[in-house]
Amino acid sequence: MLKFTNKMRTFAQKLMSDCEKGATAIEYGLIAALISVAAIAAMTTLGKSLSTMFTAVSTELLDAVSSI
Repeated sequence: MLKFTNKMRTFAQKLMSDCEKGATAIEYGLIAALISVAAIAAMTTLGKSLSTMFTAVSTELLDAVSSI
C-alpha cells in the first residue's frame, strides 16, 4: 500500500509540475503576441509618417529640378 501511495504522490507532483510548465508557456505566448501587436502598430504609424515625409521630399526635389 505504501508503494501505491508513493507512486500516486509522484504522479500528482509530476502532473502539477507539467501544468505549471504549460501555464508558463501560455504566458510567454501571450507576452510575445502583445509585443508583436505593439510592434506592428508602431511600424504602421511610422510607415505612414515616413511615406508622407518621402513624398514631400520627392515633391521638393521635382520642383527644384524642374526650375533649373
